[in-house]
Amino acid sequence: MSALENSGVLMTVNRRTCLAAGLALAATPILRVVPAGAAGGFAVEVAPGVFVHRGQHAVFTPANQGDISNPGFVVGRDAVAIIDTGGSPIVGRALKAAVTAVTDKPIRYVINTHMHPDHVFGNVAFAAEGVTFVGHHKMERGLLARADRYLAINKDLLGAAAFEGTKIVTPTMKVAATETLDLGGRTLELTAQPTAHTDNDLTVTDSATGTVFMGDLLFVEHIPTIDGSIKGWMALLDRFGQNPPARVVPGHGPAALTWADAANPLQRYLTTVATDVRALIKQGRTLAEATESAGATEKGAWQLFDEYHKRNVSAAFAELEWE
Repeated sequence: MSALENSGVLMTVNRRTCLAAGLALAATPILRVVPAGAAGGFAVEVAPGVFVHRGQHAVFTPANQGDISNPGFVVGRDAVAIIDTGGSPIVGRALKAAVTAVTDKPIRYVINTHMHPDHVFGNVAFAAEGVTFVGHHKMERGLLARADRYLAINKDLLGAAAFEGTKIVTPTMKVAATETLDLGGRTLELTAQPTAHTDNDLTVTDSATGTVFMGDLLFVEHIPTIDGSIKGWMALLDRFGQNPPARVVPGHGPAALTWADAANPLQRYLTTVATDVRALIKQGRTLAEATESAGATEKGAWQLFDEYHKRNVSAAFAELEWE
């Protein structure tokens, strides 16, 4: 058993205690979490029946076993839906154990918010459960196009032990616009978003609590990464901000936040990068020059800035130079 799987995930829980905590949460709009033991120590309950695990701010390493994003799950009267599965089979198994710590309801759906390995490489832990895998209609194409590269790179980063058993598991239910999943007593609305963080971003809204799993359309503390369109991402954030969700779960960062707390720093970063890149293009500067200066004022605001910022500037430059 891995260190992650032995970190308290297998603790049991008194279901009456969980229910009482959920009812208390329902009575107040303030973001709270129940004690960590309510999901075996692995996940916290951010709203009644909505559980989230907070991953680390890091790149893949053998030490973190791919635990670098925020998977979660929603418990209905009849069934459970998983939203993202983490970056390795180990994380996926830990998430499954967290589910069994709070409910005996079957896992019916595994929903991926997009194709990146830190959100999907735990899928294999659920593949034998007869569940339906759900994703954006463009996710399978994108994931399979990069499958060999993702597998090779992440095997090197994670090491053989954490990578063992990793397989590509693609959606069997593909969302082109919107779909509704019924868990019994609550529904999940799945919405295929236009190109933003990637070209296959999917949001998941819980009808019972108004909680929205945003995937990597929201990064908090961890620098965002652009693998789609900076213009599309800024437009999406503007659109969501016109009618902000009651509670959001980001792909990286705290388990749940208000819209403003999650979105405002991200919007500032993207706007700063876009503004700086446009100015440099207008001045006739090169891509190499842009990567050294665009968005530099954001350096102190984000973890992993050095790992990802220049890539973001490169992506923004490639898109914006053709405006």
